Amino acid sequence: MSTTEPVVSVDWLHANLREPDIKVLDASWYMPDEQRNPLQEYQVAHIPGAFFFDVDGISDRTSNLPHMLPSEEAFAAAVSALGIENKDGVVVYDGKGLFSAARVWWMFRVFGHDRVWVLDGGLPRWRASGYDVESSASSDAILKASAASEAIEKVYHGQAVGPVTFQTKFQPHLVWTLEQVKKNIEDKTHQHVDARSKARFDGVATEPRKGIRSGHVPGSKCIPFPQMLDTSHTLLPADELKKKFDQEGISLDSPVVTSCGTGVTACILALGLHRLGKTDVAVYDGSWTEWGAHPETPVSTS
Repeated sequence: MSTTEPVVSVDWLHANLREPDIKVLDASWYMPDEQRNPLQEYQVAHIPGAFFFDVDGISDRTSNLPHMLPSEEAFAAAVSALGIENKDGVVVYDGKGLFSAARVWWMFRVFGHDRVWVLDGGLPRWRASGYDVESSASSDAILKASAASEAIEKVYHGQAVGPVTFQTKFQPHLVWTLEQVKKNIEDKTHQHVDARSKARFDGVATEPRKGIRSGHVPGSKCIPFPQMLDTSHTLLPADELKKKFDQEGISLDSPVVTSCGTGVTACILALGLHRLGKTDVAVYDGSWTEWGAHPETPVSTS
């Protein structure tokens, strides 16, 4: 499998599912207003052998922002609890098709693991292809999901964790902070692309989270994340992806940072850019939830 291509097909996964060094993760996550429970849905139906990756749980427990990137130590402890080693190829999927899986793909890459792919079209595509799902997760799978959460808790409480089978190698250029985004408004080293809807970007739609201003980071461009996908939630071919960035004047020859509401769908833009050969795209982790809630940050509206 090539790491130049960020996704694998359901046919490829079906053919390679029993390979000992392929690990599959269900990284389903939903917006709060969708009122869906990803762990329950995982227990009802998942790709055989897949383990549950908790996007909200495997996060920075010291931050009051949603699912911020955990520390290296915390990430290593959590994925070790899921039974993942550095030699493994990791395939991540979600229940929407291509949504939160991209965030977990990015997380693995931030921590130096490039052998990671998103399942193109996710669980819906897998089921539509007639492939089997497992229901009633094995007790081992449920134990692993809770072991990963416990491992994170222990790390943030300074307690010892079980054996660590996964070594991280942090890639700081792939994750941006509020200060870096602020500095970029003046320095313009990176083209800033926002994955939220045009209405939210323009400031005409209210933000889904309370206490957050509407608008966008001055100088940023808007490419809503669904523009990366076709109607069946699979990643568009390279030529079509390129058109979407060209239309907004985004040059593939210059650096890019992406953002969104809470750092999930920004990773879908990064996935699309990866298919175009841009493998160094930074994601602003705090995204609009941090920027729009901050009293001092500049905000533009269209």
